[in-house]
Amino acid sequence: MPFVAAVIGYLTKRVAIEMMFRPLRFVGLVEPWLGWQGIVPRNSARMIRTSAELITSRLVDPGEIVHRIDPDELARRIQGPLLLAVERIAREVLETHHPRLWELLPVLAQDMIIKQVQAGAPALVREVMAQVRADVGEVLDVQRVAVTALERDKELLVRLVRDISRPEMAFIARCGVYFGFVLGVVQTAVWALTREPLVLPVFGAAIGWLTDWLAIKLVFFPRERTRVLGLFWFQGVFQRRRAEVARQYGELIAREVMTVPNIVEGVLHGPRSDRLLGMIQQLVRKSVDEQASIAKPFVAVAVGTKRFQEMKYAAAEKAMSYLDSTALSAEPYAREALDIGNTIAEKMNRLTREEYEGLLRPAFRQDEWKLIAVGAVIGALVGYLQDLLMLS
Repeated sequence: MPFVAAVIGYLTKRVAIEMMFRPLRFVGLVEPWLGWQGIVPRNSARMIRTSAELITSRLVDPGEIVHRIDPDELARRIQGPLLLAVERIAREVLETHHPRLWELLPVLAQDMIIKQVQAGAPALVREVMAQVRADVGEVLDVQRVAVTALERDKELLVRLVRDISRPEMAFIARCGVYFGFVLGVVQTAVWALTREPLVLPVFGAAIGWLTDWLAIKLVFFPRERTRVLGLFWFQGVFQRRRAEVARQYGELIAREVMTVPNIVEGVLHGPRSDRLLGMIQQLVRKSVDEQASIAKPFVAVAVGTKRFQEMKYAAAEKAMSYLDSTALSAEPYAREALDIGNTIAEKMNRLTREEYEGLLRPAFRQDEWKLIAVGAVIGALVGYLQDLLMLS
């Protein structure tokens, strides 16, 4: 009986663990009553909000990380793609708005115009970065970046929770064996004294219920290192692994959520992007003005003031289409400079015990009673089958 009880304990834990993460989508007859969806994917909206709030309020300061990017170094890293983009924009705009004049110019003159326009590109990058750094909160919504990345793929949230909690899940499964065996010894004694058929299913349910409940509690509690019965020290497994979890969580967020492409997407296409894009267009038009100032009398005569204005606006519009690819060419430098993984790990180690617990606890809290109840049902069924076998 103790060995069967240990099996019941282990089995109920494995089922509970799998039910946390699977299936990704509801499977059953009537949602949400007749069927099941993994607890993490089912509560993904709430967990995403919780995770995003923690990331943005305590772990990632947009002002701090953006100031790590050196405008001069950024301009140097994107110089090649930037100059190619400027050349394409200049040629397309001139060929479109004044093809006859452009065709009449010698190749050397065309190249000189392109070089003149390209000369102002690095200064333009530095000016854009200066504007972003001056008021990063107005152009980058970090919480939106995190929410968008997590909402885009439910498997990402499941993988995030599962990866950081893998040792805790293994601990829960082991607890099922140990606690099940101990309760099985008690079960054996009670059954030997009473020979009551109900003992096995009742104890089976109790083993499933108690071992699930106790294992989940021991993942998080006690929060502080505590001496148990004066014999040995113990601390919740998740709390004990704080430094390891901080490093792992930082790496996962940097690799999957707060990535350079996601940040660029948030800056250029997020809910606060209009102001930045308007500023970039204005700076591009200003740059065209500055680069054309030497030949402005010639431009006014040859092109005309109205057409020149149209060319400036066309250049600004075309510049928008090159922003993503040009910015992403500096991804290796930006990833290294932002150092989001180490930043998150460092700040996680400063969280209070309760705040740190909030990384994983929401995955259990709301629906943990269901996991415990399922454990009890499975335990009762196994106990009933055991009873039938003994009677036969």
